[in-house]
Amino acid sequence: MPDLKRTALYELHQELGAKMVPFAGYEMPVQYPPGVMKEHLHTRRAAGLFDVSHMGQVIVRGADAAAQLETLVPASLAGLGESRQRYGLFTNDDGGILDDLMIANRGDHLFLVVNAACKDTDIAHMRANLSCPVEVVADRALLALQGPAAEAVLTDIVPGVSAMRFMDVIVTDSAFGEVWISRSGYTGEDGFEVSVADDQAIALARALLASDDVEPVGLGARDSLRLEAGLCLYGNDIDTGTSPVEAGLSWSIQKVRRTGGDRAGGFPGAERILSELDNGASRRRVGLAPDGRAPMRDGTPLFDSETADKPVGHVTSGAFGPTVERPVSMGYVPTAMAETGTRLFGEVRGKRMPVTVADLPFTPPNFKR
Repeated sequence: MPDLKRTALYELHQELGAKMVPFAGYEMPVQYPPGVMKEHLHTRRAAGLFDVSHMGQVIVRGADAAAQLETLVPASLAGLGESRQRYGLFTNDDGGILDDLMIANRGDHLFLVVNAACKDTDIAHMRANLSCPVEVVADRALLALQGPAAEAVLTDIVPGVSAMRFMDVIVTDSAFGEVWISRSGYTGEDGFEVSVADDQAIALARALLASDDVEPVGLGARDSLRLEAGLCLYGNDIDTGTSPVEAGLSWSIQKVRRTGGDRAGGFPGAERILSELDNGASRRRVGLAPDGRAPMRDGTPLFDSETADKPVGHVTSGAFGPTVERPVSMGYVPTAMAETGTRLFGEVRGKRMPVTVADLPFTPPNFKR
């Protein structure tokens, strides 16, 4: 695959028999020999190891870094405690979402993890709008260990992680050099993301895979896991035309940044976003449960009857959910049709198939609070 970048774990992926595909400019493993279904179920049952080194790792320094970054995101960063992490959104002037990201307070700086496909534009966006230094971390891999066995496995390698709560972050020494760890992930399961120097990444991955509880997992199962967990994929479920309120991400905007708060507004698109927080949005992201066994995938138009001429919404993500043993989807519908149990129809290969608005997530989260 010419012109594609490779992560520090590329040789290990080949050794493990991964099927490699182009993704966000990288050559990434979509699955390993056991296949997507088994990788998905193993993560829910024990622990899966994911290479997420294609994501962007960024450090923003300065005494006023949090205040400056608040001019680009609706989240409260001035109120983010040290050694804690928060989900955030870069928004545009129209109230749409430029990217979603994780933001950690590491004392004298903020550490950000941004999406692979958006990292170049995110970095340019920050450098154009912030006066504090924005440093790209280019020499570290990022591994995600996800699943109910993750804590026990990682504790054997980095003692003390069991004391971490969901969204805690630490920087600590290990047999693999300094590691940056957050108790977070993208599967709905308990787990960790571990940043490690490139030259130690394969050794750390081998140490984790030495446990019988850990199997390598590719992008295919990562997608089905996050879909069951009701988590958005940038470019599918959220984009520059989608507001945080429409996307069901209002929880990421703390009270202090809302109307009446001490630091209300001050971020791009605040007029629209604050109005929708106060008055509601015209459409909403919902879970969708198709009848039968066939998934309704991204782009499937949704109708309010079998004979309607115009669609009322569309599917943004869809796949078979191995844990729930049925197809699951997410999409956007008018707010009046967003109530759980609403019956709609998706057009699949020219046929109108029944689908029901369902609660999100499809599987309950297992985060350690």
